[in-house]
Amino acid sequence: MDAAKFSRKLLSARKQLILVLAPLLLLPLLFVVPPKEGKCLYVVLLMAVYWCTEALPLAVTAMLPVCLFPTMGILPSKKVCPQYFLETNFLFLSGLVMASAIEEWGLHRRIALRVLKIVGVKPAWLILGMMITSSFLSMWLSNTATTAMMLPIANAILESLFGNLETLKENCKDKSDPEGDSQVNMHVLPCEKQVLNTENTPDWTDRSEQKNLTEVRREAEYQMKVWKGFLISIPYAASIGGTATLTGTAPNLILVGQLKSYFPECDLINFGSWFVFAFPLMLLFLILGWIWIAFLYGGLNTRLCINKHDKRAAAEAKAKAVIDEDYKKLGPIKFAEGSITFFFILFAILLFTRDPKFVTGWSVFFTKGYVSDAVTGVIIISILFFFPSERPSLRWWFDSRATNTPYVPLLSWRKAQECVPWNIILLLGGGFAMAKGCEESGLAVWIGNHLQPLAQVPPAVAVILITAFIACFTEFASNTATIIIFLPVIAELAIRVNVNPLYFMIPATTGCSYAFMLPVSTPPNSIAFASGHLMVKDMVKTGFVMNILGILCVSLAMNTWGLHMFNLHIYPDWARPLNASLATVATHAMATMNMTG
Repeated sequence: MDAAKFSRKLLSARKQLILVLAPLLLLPLLFVVPPKEGKCLYVVLLMAVYWCTEALPLAVTAMLPVCLFPTMGILPSKKVCPQYFLETNFLFLSGLVMASAIEEWGLHRRIALRVLKIVGVKPAWLILGMMITSSFLSMWLSNTATTAMMLPIANAILESLFGNLETLKENCKDKSDPEGDSQVNMHVLPCEKQVLNTENTPDWTDRSEQKNLTEVRREAEYQMKVWKGFLISIPYAASIGGTATLTGTAPNLILVGQLKSYFPECDLINFGSWFVFAFPLMLLFLILGWIWIAFLYGGLNTRLCINKHDKRAAAEAKAKAVIDEDYKKLGPIKFAEGSITFFFILFAILLFTRDPKFVTGWSVFFTKGYVSDAVTGVIIISILFFFPSERPSLRWWFDSRATNTPYVPLLSWRKAQECVPWNIILLLGGGFAMAKGCEESGLAVWIGNHLQPLAQVPPAVAVILITAFIACFTEFASNTATIIIFLPVIAELAIRVNVNPLYFMIPATTGCSYAFMLPVSTPPNSIAFASGHLMVKDMVKTGFVMNILGILCVSLAMNTWGLHMFNLHIYPDWARPLNASLATVATHAMATMNMTG
C-alpha cells in the first residue's frame, strides 16, 4: 500500500483513532500532576480534545463527567448530575421556547420585512437593514435559526436587484479576451492592419462593442461584490447580536453558571445588567462592522445620499416592490401574532427590570434570592401553552349554530420539542459539571499557581490578549466548548493577579462569539458559505478585520462604561473568600516550615 492510500485511510478513520489514542496519550498526566488535580486535568483535556475534533458528538462529550468524575474519585454523582439542569439551563430553555413560538407564527419574518421597508433598497442601506434585523432576531432566536431565515429573504431581494446569479457570474468573465488561437490572432491582426492600411482608420464599431462589454463586466463585478456583502453580513450580524442578551448565545449563560459556581456571592450579572452593558457594545460593533462590509463590498458610494435615475435605480425600485409585495402577502397582524408580540415584549421587560442594578427592580416584592431570571422566563413561556391562538368570543357560547373548532394554543409541546436544541442544554450542563470538578478537585488553584508570571502584564493589555486568544481559538472549535474550557482558567488568573474576575471573564465570554474568519467557525458561517456564493478567502479577508474591530470594541467597553457598571477597578469582596483561604493555607505552610527549621 502506497503512502497516499494509507494517508487517506488514516483520514477516513481519524475520529476513531482520536477516540482511542487521546486517552492513552494523556495518561502520563495522572503520574506527573498531583493525584486529584491530575485526574481532573485528564478529564478536562480529554473533553477538550473530543470537543475540538468532534470525535464524539458535542453533547455526548458533555456527558463524560457523569461517567468519569465519580469513577475516578473526583466528584460523587450526586454532585455532578444536578449541574446538568441548573436554573441557568431553565433560563436558556425559556428563551428557546419563546423563540420557537415566534417562529411558529412567522413574527420574525414580519419584523425582518418591516425593517427592510424602513431602511430602503440602496445596497448599503439594505446591508444595514439585514444586519439590524439579523442582530435583533438573534438576541432572542438562535444565531443559526436567524441566519437560515434571513438568507432566503436576502436572495429574493438580490435577484430582484441584479437578476439571475448564474447570468451575473457569466457577465463577470472577460469576454474581450477569448482563449486559444483566437487570442493570438487578436494580438497579431491589429499590427498587420497598421502596416497594410495607410489611413489607419479605427474600427469604431469594435471599440464601442468592447467598451460595452467592459462596462457590463464592471457592473457585474460590482453586483457580485454587493451580493457577497449581503450574504456575509447576515451570519456576522447574527453572531454579534447574540452577545447582547444572556439568552442570545450559550457562552453568556455559561458565564453566569460558572460565576455562581466559583463566586456564589456575586450577583452582578443578570439579564438586565448584562443587557445594559452588552447592548451598546453590540450596537457599536454592528455599526463598525457595517461600515467595513459596505466599504469592502461596494455599498458605500455617492448613491447613499444622491438619487440617480439609471439602471441601478430601476433595479432598486424593483427590489422595493418585491419587499412590499412580500410584506403585503403577510396580511394584517393576526391575533396569534399580536399575542406573541405582547408576551415577547413582556418577557423582555420582566427580565430586564427584575434586578437591573442601577435602579430597584420588581424582585424586591419577593423574598430576597428566591425569584431569579429563570423563574420569570418559565412563568411567561408556561402561558404560551394554554393561551388561545384565536380571538376568544363570548358569542360562541350562546350560538348553537357555531362550529366547534378545536382549541389551539399559541404553542404546542410537540412544536417546542422539535425546535429546542436539547443538545445545547446538555452542553451547558457539561460545562457546569466541568467547572464544578475543577473547583472541588483543586485543579483551578493548581492552574492559578502556574499562571503567576502573567501577573506582570498590565490588566488592560491582558484584556486585549485574552479576547484575541479566545476569538482565534473559537475559529476552530465550538464557542460553547471554548468558553467551558478556558473560563475557569481565566477566573483563576484574575484571582492570582488580584484583578476583578469579571474584568477578564466578560471579555473572554464576548470574544468567543467573534468567530468570523472561517466557514467552520460557527453554524451561521457554514450556512452562508453553503449557499455557494462565498469563497473561504472572502470570509478570511472580511473576518480578520471584523475580529480586530471586535477586540477593540470589547476593550473600549470594558475600560469605559463596563468599568463603572461592575466596579471593575476594585477587587470585590465576593472574590475574597478563595483568596483568603489560599492565604491561610500559605501562612500555615510557612509557619510549619519555620517550626521544622
